[in-house]
Amino acid sequence: MEDPLVTLAIHTFEKAQILKTILESEGIEACIHNINQIQPVISAGVRVRIRESDLPHALRIIEDTKWLNNSTENKFPESAAKQILIPTNFSEYSLKVCEIGIHYAHRTGAEEVMFLHVYFNAYIPPSFPFVSEILIDKEEEKNASLRSAHLQAVEQMEKWCASIERKMTSGELPRVKYDYTLLEGLPETEIRLYAREYGPSLIVMGTRGSKHKDLDIVGSVTGEIIELTDIPLLTVPAQVPFTNLYDMKRLAFALSFNQRDLVAFDKFASYFKTYPHVEIQLFNISTSKNEWNEIRLGGFHAYLKKQYPGLTFHYTVLDDGDLLDTIERFVENHQIDMIACSTYRRSMIMRIFYPSIARRMLFHSNTPLLVIPI
Repeated sequence: MEDPLVTLAIHTFEKAQILKTILESEGIEACIHNINQIQPVISAGVRVRIRESDLPHALRIIEDTKWLNNSTENKFPESAAKQILIPTNFSEYSLKVCEIGIHYAHRTGAEEVMFLHVYFNAYIPPSFPFVSEILIDKEEEKNASLRSAHLQAVEQMEKWCASIERKMTSGELPRVKYDYTLLEGLPETEIRLYAREYGPSLIVMGTRGSKHKDLDIVGSVTGEIIELTDIPLLTVPAQVPFTNLYDMKRLAFALSFNQRDLVAFDKFASYFKTYPHVEIQLFNISTSKNEWNEIRLGGFHAYLKKQYPGLTFHYTVLDDGDLLDTIERFVENHQIDMIACSTYRRSMIMRIFYPSIARRMLFHSNTPLLVIPI
């Protein structure tokens, strides 16, 4: 079948040449069109064209390199070692999160699973530090409090790891390499900073789901991480009936109908390439059930079937109504085991007044959610 050329981007001549060079260095054949033959260096509207089959790879390169902006954000390369980060608070439902992460690590051949616990020291400083002896006593009290919090965290983590080890020894869990890290501070801050340093391919975190949203501290931390991290994040509600992602049968992927969807789906497909039995249901994240949404979903469906012949696809146009309620009905009617969607970092003001769809879904659903930052 013929592999047609598609336009990847339209830039000035200089930027088009830079993009062409970057693509060809990654093994993607590219050509440029609409060049001003008399004065090519001042051409605008120059098209960079590639083969349609190379489009997901090319879009991922553009997103990963951020070649057209001056951002100093570090993006982890696709070739980075597969490491799974699992923050835990030692609760009972955190154990289910851990088991899901371990099964996934084993299935995908991850090199290591890292358990992370962030503990908080509740020491309150003195309100009247006037006498040096008092200051010395209070400093010693503070140090003692820090040591106590750390020792308690160490004890809890060792018990946690002993429990995991027993499950691996008995065969209840597969054997994987694991380690742990303890940090003092605010969970959402420390998890984000540690993840940036550690560079995992996936973070797996728990949330108690919609029934416990008003009481759930871990869920709120997970919501903050969704907004701030550049690393794919799998959230697991306590009500999930399985402890192994291989037991899933139907996954749903949310489309917003832009090029980011193609980049996000390519990453999504890489996570589940060892899960050939699952069906993927595509759906739109707007609830305007009109002919245009049907056409766009059908186009994405046809394109993805062609690009990923080993996967099984279906698509559904959501009904009109409240978006989150409509998604819940869609999940129930189609027996969806997990939802995947893309997100991107926004300003603090935007995060406060316009929470991302991923974060809203987190607190509105009892279905696991895979969030892919783009």
